[in-house]
Amino acid sequence: MRLGYDRGTIVLHEIPSGLRPLEWPGIAWDFRSSNYRAPAFRHRDLITYAKQHEVRITDEIRPAGRNPDSWIASELRPYQEAALHAWDLAGRRGLVVLPTGSGKTRVAIAAMVQTRLATLCLVPTRALLHQWREEISRYYQGSVGLLGDGVFDPQAITVSTFESAYRHIDRIGNHFDLLIADEAHHFGSGSYDEVLEMSVADARLGLTATPPASMAKIEQLIGAEVFRLAIDDLAGRFLANFDTVTLNLTLTVEEHDRYQTLIAEFRAEFQPYRLQHPECQWEDFVRTAMASAMGRRSLTAHRLARQLVAYTEGKRRAVKDILARHQEAKVLIFTADNATAYAIARERLIMPLTCDITRTEREEALASFREGSLKALVSARVLNEGIDVPDASVAIIVGGALGEREHVQRIGRILRPSPGKERAVVYELVTRATNEIFQSQRRRAGLHASRDPL
Repeated sequence: MRLGYDRGTIVLHEIPSGLRPLEWPGIAWDFRSSNYRAPAFRHRDLITYAKQHEVRITDEIRPAGRNPDSWIASELRPYQEAALHAWDLAGRRGLVVLPTGSGKTRVAIAAMVQTRLATLCLVPTRALLHQWREEISRYYQGSVGLLGDGVFDPQAITVSTFESAYRHIDRIGNHFDLLIADEAHHFGSGSYDEVLEMSVADARLGLTATPPASMAKIEQLIGAEVFRLAIDDLAGRFLANFDTVTLNLTLTVEEHDRYQTLIAEFRAEFQPYRLQHPECQWEDFVRTAMASAMGRRSLTAHRLARQLVAYTEGKRRAVKDILARHQEAKVLIFTADNATAYAIARERLIMPLTCDITRTEREEALASFREGSLKALVSARVLNEGIDVPDASVAIIVGGALGEREHVQRIGRILRPSPGKERAVVYELVTRATNEIFQSQRRRAGLHASRDPL
């Protein structure tokens, strides 16, 4: 029997008489083309099944002659080497969970060096696209391909944004034997899963600092978690030690009255809904609320309440005082939204990094921050994930929107060790008598989510 690749699927040809394809893993009958097909990610399962049942297979899935071998070996820290070994023992499939700043990219490069397989590296943003290509080029002497930022140049080693891979995977899904997914927590619940489904790569490595609560789909498409270390496991030796200072701030009388009015208007709709639907998700309430005028007003009240606590007078004074206290340190300020980031940028004359800032401006700002001519940067989301931020020793968490995952990523931004850096400090600004108290407790839980590596 022959196996062929067609637009993200495996097609069975020349099926021996007496064989029952529908009993094979993932196989379904395609009425449109009168073929038996399986999703491309089932390739390894089909080969294994064929061997177990002594069915001879002619595998015509992959183009020939694409394995790269022009590598320079990279040195690994002990925990990086352990992560790579755990992945190898798990059949070269699985998720590696390491904190931000601990060198997950280096683990991925070591996997490429060790396997010598044609590799597609998936990254969420254009900034990471170029960052990964530059890092890989330090160890790979061939040409590193790009998919994204207006470029379509697949090579034996290729880096692609999620979006570009999604557009082209039907054409190139059989070109790679190793699939590496950076920030792998983005997969498992959306359309980008098709990138993993339409690739025949048998070896798969997922990297993240913050694995999702539900792992079922990721385990199917990438593999189970094979190695995990948290910030607490590495702080003090491989990452800088850090102190967390929580500043409990109060609302002004005017802010308090306004907040209570808005929250009361929101709860008048939300609480009865929760009583009637105790298992509901936030998205369920939003859909229901949007169908009525009262519901829409409650959502508006909720949004205005969040805007109010995002940057209160207490937070404004705290940011000013902390910056004055750490005038010689490099400081990263994180906000809940762009409006707050721009407000701080105007008031304190600090460079903002938001989605509105061009790549050239961002790189210039990071270069100035690295050399010390800029002492502080403020951002809502841009610095959360992936971007290689130069060394900093102070973080100010003015507000957040994404909970535990966002908090872990932000803290990791100041934990890169450097000469003379003994400890980092994290200031978390929390407003009393608001939902920020609960959010703060939930966020910090992620910093201590340590577990022995499997």
